This record gives sequence, structure tokens and C-alpha cells, in this order.
Amino acid sequence: MEEPRKRARPGRTPAPTGRTSRPRQAEVARLAGVSQATVSLVLGARKQGATISEETRRKVLDAVRILGYVPDPAASRLAAARNNLLGVFSFTSTFPTDVQHSYYPFLVGVEQEAAARGYDLVLFTGSSTGGAGAAGPHALNRVRLADGCLFLGRHAPADELLRLVADGFPVVHLGRRDELEGLAWVGADYVSASQEVVAHLAALGHRRIVLVREDDDAPASTDREHGFLKGLEEAGLPGGPDAVFRSADPEHDLTAARLRGWLDEGVTAFVAEETDTGDAWRALHGAAHFVGIDCPRDASLALLGSPPPDLSDGPTPTGFDIPRPQLGAAAVRMLAALVAGERATEPLVACAFRPGTTAGPPPAHH
Repeated sequence: MEEPRKRARPGRTPAPTGRTSRPRQAEVARLAGVSQATVSLVLGARKQGATISEETRRKVLDAVRILGYVPDPAASRLAAARNNLLGVFSFTSTFPTDVQHSYYPFLVGVEQEAAARGYDLVLFTGSSTGGAGAAGPHALNRVRLADGCLFLGRHAPADELLRLVADGFPVVHLGRRDELEGLAWVGADYVSASQEVVAHLAALGHRRIVLVREDDDAPASTDREHGFLKGLEEAGLPGGPDAVFRSADPEHDLTAARLRGWLDEGVTAFVAEETDTGDAWRALHGAAHFVGIDCPRDASLALLGSPPPDLSDGPTPTGFDIPRPQLGAAAVRMLAALVAGERATEPLVACAFRPGTTAGPPPAHH
């Protein structure tokens, strides 16, 4: 006698037959055509610095239904364990000799906000000095000692960060990283700040301005360039490729002859970006000194950030100051929210315009 067939539960597509293991989150991601980090965000019902569209959310939930995916309760319990520790991981040197121009100001804000919220800090420094490093598929696993981790550095291993997010581990990157779907970040509004510097130079009467920057696609650099070009456009000044000088080695490529050529073409103001190396400002400052430019009488200089330590004793450059302590505090607020399983959002932190002494009206002959 034929045995009666089992009825599928209404409203649910039966999971694929022939398998003996529990469907994994990675399979849900493949079926939905999204990253595993996105699946983790949708199933966790929390936002980590990135907006998940309704279409993406629907694809993930449909894949969950089709596969019959159920979150691993043991993993969920492990993720929920807390010890009131927040990690701080740096991909570059955290404590150079001059604390004023290092990550120290960020850490001041981090420490104060963490203390106010009842957290202790664990500082992971192996990768910044050639120690444990940040290479390899499991290089960041040690940060799991903490309840969540804040990451600092111009360049970070994208796959490793997304793997942490996909596992449900709370992660915040200090600096814009919206190209990594699902990764939470806090950042400064470099676009508006750079735009304000250009508007200031335009108001002084400058009509040809050039940006000097490193050949680097780090978000902080692209944001500064975007704000610079946007400022030129709003002021009705010439932009495009001729307004931006990119170099992997500015100190070698920005020669005195090139600077004289720009001056002969009518350029009267030069803007450089701040980076960890300070190469762009150092190259521009050095070339101007070699040519014998009296600043701001012969030409104006501006810096999108602060000068490197070896040039901090000179005239205060026109530009903007990065609110490092405020950024550190905002990162801790977001990380604490993620640890608590809450939705986490932080607005871009505004940079303060710095009038400085290196910018003035263009020379009379221009």
C-alpha cells in the first residue's frame, strides 16, 4: 500500500532535497546574488552604515525561504556574548613621535566616549609596525576578543572586514568606506570643506587654481578632489584634468620647472591634500620655496587638512582642520550601538575652515 505523501507547510517553499547539512549563509548570498555581509545585515535587522534597498531585502528573504535557512543558534549565542571591551585596530603607525599629527587625537575622542559608556579599550597594533600584519584570510580574527572593533587607516583589507561583518561581528571603520557594502563607517565632510577652501580662494580673486594630490584612490582623497572640483564649478572657474595634478611621487614629479610653468600659464593658487605621508604638501611647499615664491604675495597656497610634523612650525596654511576627537567619539557611539544590536547612524562630521596666512589676493599683474 502506497504511503501518503507529506504535505508541505502552507506559505513555504520546501527546501531542496538530497542534502544532509544545514543551509549556510553563503548559499543564501549566492542564490540572492548579494554579498554575505548584506545577508547578515538583512537577517540581523540592523543597519551598519549602508542602506539596504527593499529589492535587495526581498531577494535575500526569498532565498532564505527557498533554502529553508535557519540561523545557527550557537553562533547567535556566541555573537551575543559581551565583555565590555571595544577594540581599536590601526593599519598604520598609531603612535609616531609627534602625537599632534598622528592618530592620537582620534584616540582621545575614542577613549573619552568609551569611558563615558562603560567600555574598556583593547588596542591592536601588530599590523602597524611589521608585527602580526594584516595579510591573510584570518589576520583580523584576534579582534574578536572584543565585543566589536573600530578600524583606522587609509587602506584596509576589504575582504577581511566584510568577513567580520558577515559573521555578525560589530565593525566600524573610521573614514568613509561606502564602497564596501554593509560596512559601518564614520567620516568627516571633506567634500564641503574642500569646496569652502576653493570658494575662499575664488572670493580673493583667483581664477586659475590647481590641486596637488597623491595618485591614490583612498576615499579621503577622492572626496577632497570632488569637493575641489565642485568648488571650481560653482565659482565658474576652469576645472577638468588640467586643474588636478596626480602623482605617485609628488616630491619627485612636482619640479620647480613645472611650478614655473603653471605660474606662466596664469595659475595663482595651489591646493594640496593632507595624507598620512604629507607628500603632496611637502612637494608643493618645497617647490615654492625653491622657486622663491613669496607666499601669499606671488602665489597663494592652501592645504586640505593639517601640515606634516616637519612643516608644522611654518606659517599656518589656509585650509581646514579635521575634527579628529569628534570623529573618534562618533565612531565609538556607532560601535556601541552595533554591539547592542541597534540601528546605527552618524552624520558626517563638519571640518572647521582655517583662514591661515598663506592665501591672499592674486598678484596685480594677473
